[in-house]
Amino acid sequence: MFNLPGRVRQRIIDLGLTEPFIADLSETSAVHGERLSEFLGNQYHGSMSWLASGFERRKHPQALWPEAKSAIILGMNYGPDNDPLVNLETPEKAMISVYARNRDYHDVMKGRLKEVAGLIVRDCGADAKVFVDTAPLMEKPLAQQAGMGWQGKHTNLVSRDYGSWLFIGTILTTARMDPGPPEIDHCGSCRACLDICPTNAFPRAYELDARLCISYLTIEHDGPVETGLREKMGNRVYGCDDCLAVCPWNKFARIANETGLLAQEDLKAPDLAELIKLTEAEFRRKFSGSPIKRIGWARFIRNVIYAIGNSGASHLIELLKPFEHHPDPVLQDAAQWAISRLK
Repeated sequence: MFNLPGRVRQRIIDLGLTEPFIADLSETSAVHGERLSEFLGNQYHGSMSWLASGFERRKHPQALWPEAKSAIILGMNYGPDNDPLVNLETPEKAMISVYARNRDYHDVMKGRLKEVAGLIVRDCGADAKVFVDTAPLMEKPLAQQAGMGWQGKHTNLVSRDYGSWLFIGTILTTARMDPGPPEIDHCGSCRACLDICPTNAFPRAYELDARLCISYLTIEHDGPVETGLREKMGNRVYGCDDCLAVCPWNKFARIANETGLLAQEDLKAPDLAELIKLTEAEFRRKFSGSPIKRIGWARFIRNVIYAIGNSGASHLIELLKPFEHHPDPVLQDAAQWAISRLK
């Protein structure tokens, strides 16, 4: 049984990561796979077919890599420096999820995890592989098993030290390491995250129907959004932080100390009137290195059009006119809906 050498632990802290949390994969419960199976069986995954196609490898870490013995869970804090829900009070401003207001966290974390993995290979004589939300690996249950936090009623990880604002990275290794104790659930009777959801996306505590989730609708869902859900999206053009931001455990949250994860000023509260004017080339330049870029110009503009339709600002109708007969039927439909709503 290995313990991480002190010099490796110190390097982890120097890299701006949390302390390491260790899980023994031989003790990983099959319950997580059963919960995923139930999620898929209820069709809660919507159009995210990759969840179903990768089920067999996703249900247990050793299905992904049979030789792996331990998981080292590392986090990176991305706590905001202001109330992330404040933009909801100014409907002509766009609401962009906290995690997407600067660089893509995959890029920020992956290089650092690779360095840590290299140290493990060198100092422990074991193989190691790095994962940052890009492989069929159920990272949140592993993080709870390792003691980093627990999956709250909104299904996201909650930490007693960082609240809701923690990115997760995982290193699987063939070394058998001394695991930490699992974290227990500290949600108690609180329902804040469930009650604030604009679309009632939680059928019950600890279950999410992604098809109703605004993060899913603005990021993953292609095509027109169901009419009844559009007005509930408000001014959210990329993601939704409501259930995260309202969590009482955020009283322990800290402001991110990584420059690349602090919000860019122009993305804290951008004007819808400016975003709707972005050409495809301008969109790619503005969001280069950002997770927003991956949804593409058309889906982003669709979201902006819905937000303008919800703004109550009839003077913005003129900015929607170029899309009223747009060759893209999704943008055309969105503009016609928004214009009729503003009128």
